[in-house]
Amino acid sequence: QVQLVESGGGLVQAGGSLRLSCAASGRTFSMYTMAWFRQAPGKEREFVATITWRGGTTYYADSVKGRFTISRDNAKDMVYLQMNTLKPEDTATYYCAADYLGTGSGMTNDYDYWGQGTQVTVSS
Repeated sequence: QVQLVESGGGLVQAGGSLRLSCAASGRTFSMYTMAWFRQAPGKEREFVATITWRGGTTYYADSVKGRFTISRDNAKDMVYLQMNTLKPEDTATYYCAADYLGTGSGMTNDYDYWGQGTQVTVSS
């Protein structure tokens, strides 16, 4: 069982930056592949980035590649999403998710645990 709590969302102007954090509690955090998804009003939840439990391999959605960076600190049971050069289309609720021994999937159904989300709003 893993509990996830996101923080760091807010209102930012286009071109600005935000850093999201996800605090995990529970056992064996290091054995979970972690991911960020986002959901805008009226749209389906979509994959943003993931970092695997083994080796820390990262994968990104094309829409954020080169602008966002996912990282993790297993000593602190934390995962982060550094978001740079933000665009209005990045506006969404961002969710942290965990997949035990996951391979780095971008599919929501592969993730067993979810946080409550943090709102990111990018003004133009």
